[in-house]
Amino acid sequence: VDFDLILENIKDLNSLVGEGISQIEHTPRGARLRRPEPLPLTLYQDGIVVGHGAFRPYQHPGTQQCLQDIMDGYFPSELQPRYPDGV
Repeated sequence: VDFDLILENIKDLNSLVGEGISQIEHTPRGARLRRPEPLPLTLYQDGIVVGHGAFRPYQHPGTQQCLQDIMDGYFPSELQPRYPDGV
């Protein structure tokens, strides 16, 4: 696993979705600024944890696909249904 490439691509992906920039959330009484909720990714020597999910070893095919997506410069495809605009 190329940790440097993963971290570099995560930084690039975060900038694409406007990390640290508030978004307008419309409410019944008008609108307010809201910061998007981050989704933490924790990298370990032998696996990862996405969000507050379970530990996923690197040997698991789903983990390999997730990391390959990031190394290719894309948001993980497994997150697209929940975060269609990126996270």
